[in-house]
Amino acid sequence: MKQPLLRLAGAIALAASFVSLAPATAQQKPQVEQFKLANGMTLWVKPDHRAPTAIHMMWVRVGAYDEVDGTSGVAHVLEHMMFRGSKEVKPGEFSRRVAALGGRENAFTGRDYTGYYQQIPNTKLEDVMKLESDRFANNEWPDEEFKRELEVVKEERRMRTDEEPRALLHEVLDAATFQASPYRRPIVGWMSDLQSMTAADAREFYKRYYVPANAAVVVVGDVDPQQVRRLADKYYGAIPTRAVPERKPREEPKQAGIRRVELKAPAEQAYVALAFKVPRLVSFDASPDNDDALALTVLSAVLDGYSGARLDRALTQGPDRLADSVGASNGLWGRGPQVFLLEGVPAPGKTPEQVEAALRAQVARVARESVTEAELNRVKTQWIAAEVYKLDSMMNQGRELGSAWIKGLPPDAGERLVSRLRNVTAKQVQDVAAKYFGDDQLTVATLRPQPLDPNAKPRRPAPAHGGREAS
Repeated sequence: MKQPLLRLAGAIALAASFVSLAPATAQQKPQVEQFKLANGMTLWVKPDHRAPTAIHMMWVRVGAYDEVDGTSGVAHVLEHMMFRGSKEVKPGEFSRRVAALGGRENAFTGRDYTGYYQQIPNTKLEDVMKLESDRFANNEWPDEEFKRELEVVKEERRMRTDEEPRALLHEVLDAATFQASPYRRPIVGWMSDLQSMTAADAREFYKRYYVPANAAVVVVGDVDPQQVRRLADKYYGAIPTRAVPERKPREEPKQAGIRRVELKAPAEQAYVALAFKVPRLVSFDASPDNDDALALTVLSAVLDGYSGARLDRALTQGPDRLADSVGASNGLWGRGPQVFLLEGVPAPGKTPEQVEAALRAQVARVARESVTEAELNRVKTQWIAAEVYKLDSMMNQGRELGSAWIKGLPPDAGERLVSRLRNVTAKQVQDVAAKYFGDDQLTVATLRPQPLDPNAKPRRPAPAHGGREAS
């Protein structure tokens, strides 16, 4: 089950005290320094002097969204290959050098982006900037390294998708929900594409998208912004300028009728997921789509933003409960189209159809009766609490900055989002509940459980070749 968008462990108990503290905290937060290097690369630096450490991140505006049919998964495969060497660094040496500096590192690939990071003592920042700039500009490896790493990715797909029924169902759901949008393809790639992928596919993808003007460096920690800029100019600024590849629009055609898909797979329980096409937030300006995207996010929180929220109370509690678990989340923003997701696991003796109907009934109830001010205040307070908690982690601060840059938003996107959410009214929530949850926007995916193989043995974890995360 996906984590609800607004769930924050422990926030409710402390949130009330944060409401009055949030404005003062925001005023005390250091400003993000923004620079543009001569070759077009972006640099964002946020000082945080609470500990003598720093987070260094490289964000590239490329992910599964930029792939084409036949090479799905290449963005993720390339992320793996970035650890396999350059002209100056041998395969596997990057991770060893970061560890020798007293740091840790990892990487992640999503639909919209690829990211790399190192967490190190602030005195070692120059060392990791030198390493990261080298592999960004000079990634190089033999074909044998590619073949070995591709097997790691295949095993990752087997473990995280092929052998996980709900992950498989969401893959089927995405493929049915989207027709033109690249979001229809899985981030890890279809296995048939991985089987036929070549080293040339990864190299061509790297040459096309790993260009300075398509990347941003984010540094958070006990650093001086001007010194960081000098280091960035020294190591990243020397990378030759190349044009950012043109992205042609791939607009999703309007859906006209409900879509249904089923998956039969060995599983202990059935599962149902409902994806409704909804508008996405593209800026913080007032507009019908932006306003509705925010109201849908508040609706998801009212339904499933805290323990005992509407879906939990209505479907998972009491002797006649329909579901063992339920969830609601709103995509809100991204480079491509977004969906509002409702999902549930039927309780023993109940069917996916009953859970589907009950989930839709709860949204219909909001459309009829609206929501209470108490519900709105509770979920809005959680957002304020999240803003305060976020400051405790340099990693979270770096991730938020990088994510904002990927979407073309300003560094204070998190604060602006909270400010806009606080102004969403009960009437707006009621209106979106009535507007976006009809059949014409809906794709339903149902997992039909099949008997488990009693002789199946669990797989061993895939071998690690440098730290990596799959989003």
